[in-house]
Amino acid sequence: MRTTSYHMISWLFVGFLCLSACQQDKRGLVVGKIQNASDLATTEFTVDKIVHGTKTRKLSWFIKLSEARFLAYSQAKIKSGIDLSKIEQEDIVIEGKRISLQLPPVEVINFSYPPSSFVEDSLISDTRAFLNTISIEDQEEFFRQAELDIRSNLEYMGIVETTQEHTRTLLRQLLKALDYEEIYITFKSNKLVIDQVNLLSAEESSEDDD
Repeated sequence: MRTTSYHMISWLFVGFLCLSACQQDKRGLVVGKIQNASDLATTEFTVDKIVHGTKTRKLSWFIKLSEARFLAYSQAKIKSGIDLSKIEQEDIVIEGKRISLQLPPVEVINFSYPPSSFVEDSLISDTRAFLNTISIEDQEEFFRQAELDIRSNLEYMGIVETTQEHTRTLLRQLLKALDYEEIYITFKSNKLVIDQVNLLSAEESSEDDD
């Protein structure tokens, strides 16, 4: 009787090891498939930005002689996505035809603010007023401030929600192709991960150095 019980326990133990190994194999397969789709899990956004600035010439602190104006149109290109290479087997739970994934947060993969998109509005701009001129350096500062404004508002532009939905759609298609029927996808954070960029002007940088 004891021998029979011992063999039964042994077979149960072997069965448990096989089940555990199968689960690990399945998770490894899923991780590999997901990581291979990493380049597809990206979303691109275009942000239109009006750039404007003024420069006032005064005779004294209360007498305004003239005001030069500058207005231009620009575009920022933003690519967001999820670094699927950061997914580990522990982030995946498989129970038969049911699978649960916990994904890394959405990141800004690339931010581009190309000068080729800058178009001055010559009808509104008046860069040469009486004794007053908006220089190229002034214009560069206006564009710098515009870029800073776009960057500081990225998390409020719906980038996280749109990218998460795009990723869910992509991964559901992939996992259904792997014969999973119940698919649950969550994210470790709903915050947008943005690399901090130093956009201080040359004047501010020299002040900081002092």
